[in-house]
Amino acid sequence: MSAVNITNVTVLDNPAPFLSPFQFEISYECLTPLKDDLEWKLIYVGSAEDETYDQLLESVLVGPVNVGNYRFVLQADPPDPSKIRDEDITGVTVLLLTCSYLGQEFVRVGYYVNNDYEDEQLREEPPPQVLIDKIQRNILSDKPRVTKFPINFYPENAEGAEEPTPQDQPPETDENEDQLPPSPEHSTDKEGS
Repeated sequence: MSAVNITNVTVLDNPAPFLSPFQFEISYECLTPLKDDLEWKLIYVGSAEDETYDQLLESVLVGPVNVGNYRFVLQADPPDPSKIRDEDITGVTVLLLTCSYLGQEFVRVGYYVNNDYEDEQLREEPPPQVLIDKIQRNILSDKPRVTKFPINFYPENAEGAEEPTPQDQPPETDENEDQLPPSPEHSTDKEGS
């Protein structure tokens, strides 16, 4: 059982120009106190074929974390287009929001991102050189893919026995994949904050 559960992620300022910062409002609950920080990361997948094009957009530490409900806005700069091949700038890619504790990733939220020209004529007849200031990104926020990994949140309590990390054991996708509740703009049951 996880000591931390993401309860909601809302993508703010979406759709937006490609060069605009990313903003995610993250809500989570902590079920038992944690003495160390949680590390939240936002990673842009620059190419489906080659992970060397992936870009770490932001990494923040939050903690120590006591029992309770928390909410914060994670803001990150956009990816550097010069580090993405021209043929991979437009089209569909992936954005990953991860959370780790003591260097062990325990949850990953993946979003598909569609990057395309906002202007219909540019979509139909793309210019030979990418016009990055004309590209709009649309994060498909209504269907995030959530994968949970079992980790040991209290290694000091384990007498030499640790739960395997994601590198040691593949995630069980059937039981560990969840859907986050829809963002408020996609929900009919709105809660007051």
